[in-house]
Amino acid sequence: MRGLGPGAKRSVKAASTAGTVLAAVGLFSLAACSTGGSGARDEGPAHSDPVVSSSPTPSASTGLPKKKIDAVRLVKDDPKVSPAVKRDLKPCAGETYPVDVSYGNLTGGSASDVVVNVLTCADAVGIGSYVYRAQGGGYENVFKAEEPASVYAEIDRGDLVVTKQLYEKGDAVAYPSGEEVITYRWASNHFSESERTRSDFSGAVGAEPTPPSAD
Repeated sequence: MRGLGPGAKRSVKAASTAGTVLAAVGLFSLAACSTGGSGARDEGPAHSDPVVSSSPTPSASTGLPKKKIDAVRLVKDDPKVSPAVKRDLKPCAGETYPVDVSYGNLTGGSASDVVVNVLTCADAVGIGSYVYRAQGGGYENVFKAEEPASVYAEIDRGDLVVTKQLYEKGDAVAYPSGEEVITYRWASNHFSESERTRSDFSGAVGAEPTPPSAD
């Protein structure tokens, strides 16, 4: 460290005894710093650290469309969608169509994929699930599941998860006999099934109570 300048020396000479003691303590601390001793370290002025870029960290939202996709038009113009689904795709009230739309990364593209579920107005039962991948300024259908009963597709941590309600003869729409949950993963430019689970529901739920015996 550099020695005291002329002005500092004059100040020390003119100081009182208490000031001299304080100056001595200060000099001792400086000496400890300069000789690498184990005394208290004088931190000095704050360092000027390099400026870190404030660019946002890429997240799952990267590539999300800046505006909503016209899912109804997408489905109606899709030749892979069955005529029955297109026929049933009508507004429920006013201009509100029974479609659920999700955006996410399923196929590893630079833009988000679009998952569209078409439902019925009366019971909100899924009749068709589709996945569209951004391709050449438009969207390409890369997956479809159409069921007469109930089907619904969701994005779960990069996988496509499709739930199908299972009905037996006489089942009410609100009380299926069971369901299958199928997980698909994108590989080699198409979706492949990776897992399937099935659940059988109790037939007692929703059933009419048995009348008491006459005995």
